Amino acid sequence: MTVNSVREFTLNDEQATLQAGAMLARFCESGATIYLSGSLGAGKTTLSRGVLRALGHTGTVKSPTYTIVEPYELDIGTVYHFDLYRLNDPEELEFIGIRDYFCSAYLCLVEWPEQGHALLPLPDLSITLTADATCGRIMSVVANTVRSQGWLACMSMADN
Repeated sequence: MTVNSVREFTLNDEQATLQAGAMLARFCESGATIYLSGSLGAGKTTLSRGVLRALGHTGTVKSPTYTIVEPYELDIGTVYHFDLYRLNDPEELEFIGIRDYFCSAYLCLVEWPEQGHALLPLPDLSITLTADATCGRIMSVVANTVRSQGWLACMSMADN
């Protein structure tokens, strides 16, 4: 069932983007898939860094642009961070065994999901980061599944 409820959050700066990631981490669980969309420099990797740090990762988090996927072994289990920006053809995902990543055992964060087209599963959350001249960035969060509808209803940031 597709739900498609939407909430928007204002992210004034990098710290607010990291805090938004920490907010999202409260709802992250194994088997969840989150799409991260937006133009280059919109904050997708910063948001991912916020999620991963809140889940206990203390090392560097960079965009896996060239490796396509970066695994993180954390207390909640394995988190896979994808960056599909450099894909020339969605079929390239078949060569890395893309379907094996999206199962109930893993949390998947996917930057540039539009590059993967129909080879990717329906995400629980679709997040779009958009630059805004007056306030920094707008983060639009769409709940696509029944379980993420509950997450979206509970999401809040102190300054929103």
